Amino acid sequence: MHESAELRTGVVAAALELFATQGFDQTSVEQIAKAAGVSRSTFFRQFGGKEDVVFADHEVLLDQLRTFLSEGHDDPWGAVCAASESVFAHFAHDPELARRRYQIVRQVPVLREREIITVFRYERLFDDYLRSSLPGIDPLDAVGFSALVTAVHNHVLRQLLRGKKKVPLSTLQTALADVRRRYGVPSEAVTEAPDDVVVAVFPRSMPIAEVTRRLRTQLD
Repeated sequence: MHESAELRTGVVAAALELFATQGFDQTSVEQIAKAAGVSRSTFFRQFGGKEDVVFADHEVLLDQLRTFLSEGHDDPWGAVCAASESVFAHFAHDPELARRRYQIVRQVPVLREREIITVFRYERLFDDYLRSSLPGIDPLDAVGFSALVTAVHNHVLRQLLRGKKKVPLSTLQTALADVRRRYGVPSEAVTEAPDDVVVAVFPRSMPIAEVTRRLRTQLD
């Protein structure tokens, strides 16, 4: 793990422990820095404020997803699902820390409001990506799919955060596969066809932009 990532993780863990034991409002930046073994200036350079500590992982994840999505993918719908899966895998890697963060957020109104904004940022990122990757896509298809993936992801993640049992990544993958089927964009099946004849069958619910993309892929 990169040194800055280790530092960030240590500060986040220290902050959440203080928030849990003495309250969010009662905890100062100085106390967090001291508990984490860093200077006050280092804290502000890495984060900025107490709220930013709680959502530090999301800032890193959003940057990583932007990079991932910008690399270009043959299946844009699948890329959005893969991005969702990577976020879940991150929090599932250290479920106790994720649960501690969840409890803090639930107790502090200003953090709940920040959480709503953060969720929207994921949805907006997916929406923008689909619009840029599928020219001519109906905006309702882009925002609808992005919102549904985000909602399903959050539903499965809350199962992990609210309980003590392990929730495997496969739970989310199964749910997202169902989202794709319901939305009319199931995973593509590779089929062989004569070069001079192309027979294509698509679900009636499949967005026109996706039909066009798949036909172009087969004909190129």
